[in-house]
Amino acid sequence: MDKIEISGLRYYGYTGYLPEEKAIGQWFEADLTLWLDLATVGKSDRLEDTLDYTQAVDRVRHHIETDKGDTIEHLAAQMVKSLLKLDRVEKVRVRLTKLVPPIPGFSGQIAVELIRDRAGAIDG
Repeated sequence: MDKIEISGLRYYGYTGYLPEEKAIGQWFEADLTLWLDLATVGKSDRLEDTLDYTQAVDRVRHHIETDKGDTIEHLAAQMVKSLLKLDRVEKVRVRLTKLVPPIPGFSGQIAVELIRDRAGAIDG
């Protein structure tokens, strides 16, 4: 199946277990892969025959900026659910990275990756 990849979506959000994560916030980065059939738009060259990927970008930004949950796993799951509702999208991969996790003495990043299709969509 064909796919559209969108990478490097950086937004400031408030997801995290620690109180300061919810109060002060931090940067997150999301990379997306959206599987869909691109054969029609490949022939027609018409925007209406493909995914308007600004909708995907807007949904990811909304979730990162407004979610106040405890885990990035939950945040990524909410993104997947929302992206699978987009017209034409059959399968989604979300890689969500906490760029500067508040772990003393740790200078790396923490990421989760979820892959779901419409049949295996996340409920809830």
